[in-house]
Amino acid sequence: MITNLQDIVTLNNGVKMPGFGLGVYKMEDGQSVVQSVKAALKHGYRLIDTASYYHNEEGVGQAVRESGIPREEIFVTSKVWNDQQGYDNTLKAFEDSLEKLGLDYLDLYLVHWPVTGKFKDTYRALEKIYEEGKVRAIGVSNFQVHHLEDLLKDCKVKPVINQVEYHPHLTQEELKVYCEKENIQLEAWAPLKRGGVFDEPIIQELSEKYRKTPAQVILRWDVQHHVVTIPKSVKEQRIIENADIFDFSLTKEEVKQIDSLNRNERSGPDPDTFV
Repeated sequence: MITNLQDIVTLNNGVKMPGFGLGVYKMEDGQSVVQSVKAALKHGYRLIDTASYYHNEEGVGQAVRESGIPREEIFVTSKVWNDQQGYDNTLKAFEDSLEKLGLDYLDLYLVHWPVTGKFKDTYRALEKIYEEGKVRAIGVSNFQVHHLEDLLKDCKVKPVINQVEYHPHLTQEELKVYCEKENIQLEAWAPLKRGGVFDEPIIQELSEKYRKTPAQVILRWDVQHHVVTIPKSVKEQRIIENADIFDFSLTKEEVKQIDSLNRNERSGPDPDTFV
């Protein structure tokens, strides 16, 4: 379990990745994303998660370059979108992302969704990029257990990450157990369900007990489950607040109480029907 904002998890290929970061989904390219990323980096964040689909890689790259922080200290993730998938298309998509970011390499590159009939060819392209040293680690996003089982039959390089929707209303216990067994790090997108769990009585109760916001309680729950998490915000104060979760701990019983809120309820698409 990470104990501070710069603390790391070690991925299955030995690469060290910050256990907490900033997601930039739906942030407008230009000054909005540039200022948000620069604010996060200024306040100690070292993991920035973007994707070609977010259409803000240029701004992310600009913020990284202008931050004054050495490139090797910042962990940058991007992803290949569904209409870019397939072997050759993915190789091109990666180069396009690298050019937009203005970086020489990526730290992590992910298959954004398991597109039926394409995701294995897409992942083969990721393996080539990885073998060429253009990316330090490769993984997947929104993969269910059956997608991972299918991928692991043939892949040469095991994915280091599975980034999925994960929050108290969607604890994905079966998937979490499977990823732990296979040494694939689980990473949470929409960890706050876009605010959709803040009104739960147990969250409110713990918020009052620890004098923390509902968001901080939920993000602490992520950390105690050893799940990498990437909450997003364009507001500097909220970015600071989201990371202020390392001065308290939930008890085992409180973690279980939050676990019990699970409804298998998504705020985003279902990977089995989306693509």
